[in-house]
Amino acid sequence: MFHLHLKENNMKLKIQYFVCLFLVISCCSINAQDINILLKEADNLEKQLKEPEALEKYKQILVIAPTSIKALVKTAELNVLLGGKEKDKNEKRLYYESAYGFARRSFLSDSNNADANYALAMSTGKLIDIESENKKIVIYVKDVKTYADKAIAINPNHAKANYTLGKWHYEMVTLSGMKKVAVKLFYGGLPEGDIEKAIFYMEKCKTIEPFFVPNYFDLAKAYKEARKPANAIEVLNKLVKLPNRRTGDIVIKAEGAKMLESLQ
Repeated sequence: MFHLHLKENNMKLKIQYFVCLFLVISCCSINAQDINILLKEADNLEKQLKEPEALEKYKQILVIAPTSIKALVKTAELNVLLGGKEKDKNEKRLYYESAYGFARRSFLSDSNNADANYALAMSTGKLIDIESENKKIVIYVKDVKTYADKAIAINPNHAKANYTLGKWHYEMVTLSGMKKVAVKLFYGGLPEGDIEKAIFYMEKCKTIEPFFVPNYFDLAKAYKEARKPANAIEVLNKLVKLPNRRTGDIVIKAEGAKMLESLQ
């Protein structure tokens, strides 16, 4: 009787174990399905140029999957995009700091992920635009290159990482007065910015992602800085014909059209 009772208990435990296992697998499957549906919905909202709605959708995903690299990176990108439209400095800062926070979370989730490193480089670059403390500016300047370099080391064909590194080189060459003084003072000299490297990385981005509007505009500016107006005109002519994939593209293309007119 004792052995029979023991066998019955063991059988019950096995049944409970398999029931629990089934429930866990089912929940994971449901969550995975939910996440995929939400990711598709968020992507569709982006394609419809409904960035605020897409941002909220990605935030919903992060409630279910807080370490989703794709959702974290997209949330960082959309915060930067929406922050760029803000006229109010405090609102802009909130968006950019939020972007950095989400990018940081993606990096902490997987520090060897190219997207996570790109997102951290991209969002850190935006902090430079709003920062007034010189020491922080210098740290951010260094960090942008560190994370962009790492993203490219992981994935040499990461289009936006190439763009970010190219833009970094351009901005080091064209850094504005006060920030240049700050970087010189605390860095012990300017980081090595090279306009030809700026062009190289942004041209590579253009090859990999031929519809990424911001890259075209900054590439044209780099060609202009390098005193190659014919190249700048060629890039701008392509820029103004590109489709709008983000609401920010409309503004960038308008600025590109003005620049094109000034060069012709």
